[in-house]
Amino acid sequence: MENTKDDIIAAVYRVIQERKANPSENSYTASLMAKGIDKILKKLGEEATEVVIAGKGGKRDEIVYETADLFFHSLVLLGYYDIDPEEVYAELRRRFGMSGIEEKNSRVG
Repeated sequence: MENTKDDIIAAVYRVIQERKANPSENSYTASLMAKGIDKILKKLGEEATEVVIAGKGGKRDEIVYETADLFFHSLVLLGYYDIDPEEVYAELRRRFGMSGIEEKNSRVG
């Protein structure tokens, strides 16, 4: 495994893909995949809301915990559609150093 900060993201994504390919009854990830995109999106929305609430509360530990949940559920969404996190990294690299206004203007559609 390469020695970068995104190692854990890649590792978690690999486990998500493994659970998707080989589901078991006691896997939370497999159960989300089996319930389909609507359930995954519902969980992602819930986790995003919990990050907002934690951010408003200002407690570091809660912000970290809820953000980890949001990252995880975002990875489940990516896994559902077989989108490798590297595609997200590439998009972030593309935007890096660009102003927010310039980035928005560069979007197609």
